[in-house]
Order: sequence, then C-alpha cells, then structure tokens
Amino acid sequence: MSKDSSSERLEVAIVGQGRLGSTVSSALEEAGHIVHRVSRHQAIPAAPIVWLTVPDGAIRSVAAQCPTGGVVLHASGASDLTVLEAHASRAGSLHPLMTFPGGAPPPLPVPAAIEGSPIARACARQLALAMGWTPFEVSGDRRAYHAAAVLAGNFATTLLAEAAGVLTAAGVPAGDAPALLAPLALRSLENAVRMGPSAALTGPVVRNETAVLRDHRAVLAAVRPATVPVYEALVEATQRLAQENAPTIANKVD
Repeated sequence: MSKDSSSERLEVAIVGQGRLGSTVSSALEEAGHIVHRVSRHQAIPAAPIVWLTVPDGAIRSVAAQCPTGGVVLHASGASDLTVLEAHASRAGSLHPLMTFPGGAPPPLPVPAAIEGSPIARACARQLALAMGWTPFEVSGDRRAYHAAAVLAGNFATTLLAEAAGVLTAAGVPAGDAPALLAPLALRSLENAVRMGPSAALTGPVVRNETAVLRDHRAVLAAVRPATVPVYEALVEATQRLAQENAPTIANKVD
C-alpha cells in the first residue's frame, strides 16, 4: 500500500524519540505532515494528536502530562487504554504489528492495530494511512493480541536461533547457520500465509514418522539438551495443527 497523499495535513506531537518514535516522525515528515518531536522528559505541546511512543512503564505518567483537548494515543502492544485514563473520551492506541530494529523503516505493508474512542480511532487510522500502513481494529482482549504478536515475531526469531544452534552442532559454521536456514523458514511462512497453516504443513510430524521424531529427540538430548522441551512442545502443537487438515495431508510427500 502506498502512502495516502490525499489525506489532510496532520499535526502530531510524537513523544519519545527512540527507534519507533524517530522512525515514524521521519515518515510523517516526509509525507508532508507537521510533526513535533518531543523527548519523554520535555514539555508536551498542545497538538490535535499526541502519540506516545515511550516504554510501556512510562505511558501513564507521560499521559498525565499531556495537555487536554487533543487525542492521545499510545503505541504499546500490551497496554490497554486504562493507562490513558486522564484522556478517556479522546484516548486510543496505534500499534504497528511490526518490528523496528532501528535504521531504515520496515518495508510495507505494515499492519497497525487501532483501538479507542471513535475520534481516537479516526485519528489513529489517519496516521496509519499517512505512513502507508494497513490499519485494523482490535476489539477483544489486548493481552491475546500482544501474545499473538510475540509468538509470530519474537518467538520466530528465537526458533531460528534454536535451529541454528542445532545446525551448528551438526558441523555447519555458526556464522553461516542462520542464513542457510532462512530460505526454508521464509518459504514455510509464505506457504502458510498463501495456503493456510494446516494445508502448508510438511515433514515427519505430518507423515507420522515416529522413528524420525525419536531420533531427533535422541540427538537433541545429546548435543543441545535445552532445545528438547522446545522441540517437544512444537511437535505437540504441529500434531494439533495437522489434525485440522488430516484428510488433505494424509497423502503428502515432503
């Protein structure tokens, strides 16, 4: 999705200039919007929209310092709107469902979760579209939303690191292992999105190759014992997923 150049010119104070805050500040400035860059220890100017990109633990105290009258958004995935209680009728959140490691902004599309009062949701949607993001609403339990984000993002990184450690134990140089595994990991994710996770499954769990799984457990116990519980949990989760599409995958060959 391209940036929405047809939207009105926005004015926003972005409080917190860390990796996320500085990236979105630059993106909005480049799109022609008025951005007040504010560090978390500076006075917060009165602006139609104030977007708090500060650490979760600081949101409540920083929000209490925001002038009233404007919309106040936070950028936390885990926090609900009670941290913005001083601005209840004009409170909301805009959280990019994306990692921001610093440097260049992430490539589009960037899904962005929005929540809040009607006016806050409208402002959050405008900001998201101004940066070319894809906004969507979260109406359920915020904890479940954030847990899903951690599973798909943080834990995917951890899983790649675990796999790289096992590949290193097989004799592959440690520095090469992540890059060698990346094409397989990325293609698997692409297939899961395109086909649906259960239909995209391949491998020994789907084929019920118990001898192969037993060998895996044995070698992991020998070369990387800490990975055994991770492997066991993933085998169980994969078995549950495979059952969702059992008639289709019965004849699969990897």
